[in-house]
Amino acid sequence: MRTLTCFSAAVLLCSFACAQQMNTQKLTYPATKKVDTVNTYFGTAVPDPYRWLEDDRAADTKAWVQDENKVTQGYLSQIPYRDAMHKRLEQLWNYEKYSAPFKEGRYTYFYKNDGLQSQAVLWRQIGDGAPEVFLDPNKFSADGTTSMQGIDFTKDGSMAAYQLSEGGSDWRKVIVINTADKAVVGDTLTDIKFSGIAWRGNEGFYYSSYDKPKTGSQLSGLTQFHKLFYHQLGTPQASDKLVFGGDQTKRRYIGAYLTEDQRFLVITAANETTGNELYIQDLSVPGSQIVNVVDNFDNEHSVLDNVGSKLYILTNLYSPNFKIITVDAVSPKPVYWKDLIPTTKNVLSASTGGGKIFAEYLKDATSFVEQFDMEGKLERTITLPGIGTASGFGTRHDEKETYYTFTNYVYPPTIFKLDIANGASTVYKKSNVQFDPTLYTSEQVFYKSKDGTKVPMIITYKKGTVMNGRNPTLLYAYGGFGVSLTPAFSTSNIILLEHGGIYAVPNLRGGGEYGEKWHKAGIKLKKQNVFDDFIAAAEYLIKHKYTSHDYLAIAGGSNGGLLIGATMTQRPDLCKVALPAVGVMDMLRYNQFTAGAGWSYDYGTAEDSKEMFDYLYHYSPYHALKPNNYPATMVTTADHDDRVVPAHSFKFAARLQEYQQSPAPVIIRIETKAGHGAGQSTEQVISGQVDKWAFMFWNMGVSW
Repeated sequence: MRTLTCFSAAVLLCSFACAQQMNTQKLTYPATKKVDTVNTYFGTAVPDPYRWLEDDRAADTKAWVQDENKVTQGYLSQIPYRDAMHKRLEQLWNYEKYSAPFKEGRYTYFYKNDGLQSQAVLWRQIGDGAPEVFLDPNKFSADGTTSMQGIDFTKDGSMAAYQLSEGGSDWRKVIVINTADKAVVGDTLTDIKFSGIAWRGNEGFYYSSYDKPKTGSQLSGLTQFHKLFYHQLGTPQASDKLVFGGDQTKRRYIGAYLTEDQRFLVITAANETTGNELYIQDLSVPGSQIVNVVDNFDNEHSVLDNVGSKLYILTNLYSPNFKIITVDAVSPKPVYWKDLIPTTKNVLSASTGGGKIFAEYLKDATSFVEQFDMEGKLERTITLPGIGTASGFGTRHDEKETYYTFTNYVYPPTIFKLDIANGASTVYKKSNVQFDPTLYTSEQVFYKSKDGTKVPMIITYKKGTVMNGRNPTLLYAYGGFGVSLTPAFSTSNIILLEHGGIYAVPNLRGGGEYGEKWHKAGIKLKKQNVFDDFIAAAEYLIKHKYTSHDYLAIAGGSNGGLLIGATMTQRPDLCKVALPAVGVMDMLRYNQFTAGAGWSYDYGTAEDSKEMFDYLYHYSPYHALKPNNYPATMVTTADHDDRVVPAHSFKFAARLQEYQQSPAPVIIRIETKAGHGAGQSTEQVISGQVDKWAFMFWNMGVSW
């Protein structure tokens, strides 16, 4: 009798909650002022009534953010299972997480998070000795929002330089220490952005940065020209030597690294996110000059390794899926290049270690790896534990073993040790996350986009799920900048999967899953292909009854946020919930902020031509909004995002609130002391994920 009573009460409670969700009244949003700002492009006047929200320093912008966050938190706090969901995700997250180990000098280093620590801690040990804490970023700030974003050691391991990000900003500080006693060496370097640290011996290192904007916001101001500097230890940063860039060679992105033997300085230079020049300098020759290897931005090139003066270069010159060539540094121009590992139908990335080349291929967005000797002879195919993503492999020349990580949507990240001599893999660290892979399945399907192009998609769900069109489903994608979305496990997704939900990831054009041709099929005047591929993925899921409009959510971040914004404006009927994160929403002005001008290879700009302006204006999410019935939408951004500035999300959310005609909510969640995503504390990550799932389930009328 008691069981029946509890069951009946649960049914009534669920019915009441679902009824409450389905009859939600339209929210009252903060009054957002409008201004009469107008820009004219090729004779077309474009109103921009929310332009004032671009000024992140202004008092009225800050007041608007506070008012919006009150509405957002008020809405989210009404969801009855939000706290329980937070506890569940904390429980799932609370397990030890390790990185693959790496050797520097006498020590083996590795990152470890005990479970719910804000930031991972860098540990070290000698041989099989007891590990000790080397650097604990959790002590850098009281709230865990200062993170360590990379560390680079001298070749002998006696010194290290690590980068700090405060509040998620891309602007970094660099601190140099002796590794023996962790004593700080010299002054802290500041205002460094988009840079690695390339040590030259123990005397100093190369790094890159921009001049910090002198006027306006330092988080949103333009950063146009990168500069490569050399910092001599013991001297002030102001006296650092300009090595490349600046007024003489104006480039938006400049990177530098040394070959392992420190003979060659390698410089890559680019003005956009695709394509780079390549330079080398032979540091073994006193007074040597920087030599140009590739003098255009048409393709991508990097130096993998060297043996003496013989360079190994990964390139997609005449090979859109990449290949490896060799050339003598004395005459390094492409005319002298010789193919070592030719291009294939699968996309190639590569690393070296133990005197071998590890060729990491993508086949339908999943990994297979081949091991070659340095003369290009195939030695073996590495046996992986399944179909998924394998990453790592690179190590020093003299190592006899290396490490790689394997994962997929139902295979938690596992670190393997690889014996380079015989190719045998053994488990080094296995994940202890509370997840039973045998209960779930991932299937890859191929569907046709609007123009007939075949697009792959991986769909993950619990075994036994009935395909009746009522499964809460999250469709996630990116589709840009040649980025490949390969299978990867997510602890957060357990919240969806264990409650009968479905997670689907299509590999849209604009990405790099099928090489540069696939990328170019989704850029500039072909960007609509990306949106069509995504819409077709949703229609496939609905047609085959994985889900339906009422149980479909769409999500993406950054360029993926643009994808969601464009999809929901073009097809507001497609889904129940939209989750655009840190998105590029104003396609007419994105190039006016930070390093946004570098994205023009993918997007084009409104200033390029009338045709390009018309195209951008048509799909730009901020401008494409019209009065309509839009899905329940939670826009997310962060106050320190200096990659895709929060003004994009502010303006989009303000106009969407103005034009929303259905009672479905439109809220904007603005994280504080956070940037584009990297370096968030564990609590920030968990809270953000909980709010995503709670908002999605609540607006689908699904109990949790």
